[in-house]
Amino acid sequence: MVHEIILLAQFYKKVKKNIMKNAIIPALWFDQQALEAFEFYSEVFPDTSINKSDHIVVEGSIMGIDFIGINGGPIFKPNPTISFMAVFESKEVLTNSWEKLTAKGKVMMPLDSYPYSELYGWVEDQYGVSWQLYYGKLSDVNNQAILPTIMFCDQQQGNCKEALAFYESMFKDYQSQGVKEYPEGEVKGQVMHTQFEIKNFTMAAMDSGVPMPFNFTEGVSLTITCKDQEEIDYYWNKITESGQESMCGWCKDQFGMSWQVVPMNISKILASNPNAGQAIMKMKKISIAELENA
Repeated sequence: MVHEIILLAQFYKKVKKNIMKNAIIPALWFDQQALEAFEFYSEVFPDTSINKSDHIVVEGSIMGIDFIGINGGPIFKPNPTISFMAVFESKEVLTNSWEKLTAKGKVMMPLDSYPYSELYGWVEDQYGVSWQLYYGKLSDVNNQAILPTIMFCDQQQGNCKEALAFYESMFKDYQSQGVKEYPEGEVKGQVMHTQFEIKNFTMAAMDSGVPMPFNFTEGVSLTITCKDQEEIDYYWNKITESGQESMCGWCKDQFGMSWQVVPMNISKILASNPNAGQAIMKMKKISIAELENA
């Protein structure tokens, strides 16, 4: 636990907010392979780049969406409970990305024609990160090329609707953009697919259509960047009310999904005060004033 806390504190110190465009930033946990993974993604996906890299964190943009990679060791691993739906308007580009992802990856759904898309496939890459490749129109996803997609399965099977109600209560700008239910079978009435928007960021969610042996882990977390302490307090209290506090701004909601609640200027605070790094290691919820005055 001590190693983990130190790592998280170093991670926040390395992140620079000036390159981050998303108010919700996906963070991927790697076993010291973050740079290797992001170099691979730069070859796989169009409009992808690495903005900064060191031994703790990699900051990059995949298809125009900001991501963070954490060199965290073997403690946590990504799994399909949070996947990333990449939307392509070119079948050729999609197929090229698919071939590269599946070369050393694991196919979860084969690339084929489905009722919801002429060309679609789901693959887990060699780093354990799951990607859904979807041929469609960017205009249907608010011109956002990658959508984090939350899957409720195993212990959380059937909880998607409850989670959506929680997100709506927490995010004041929450907008539902449609919910489609399973029409039959054991999952009848559960969520087959839904799309929603929070903090001007589009996401998707679903209940699994078949049994899956996965539950949420810190391997994929969602970072909420906050403008001030009031906003940090608000999101932290909402998430942990029925969830669980962790260290250095990390927490879990009642479904076990990991969030990071951090100030937008966290790197500036840590850089301006040499004692702030030690102070953050003792915190669960981040206190801006305590960091500034440490």
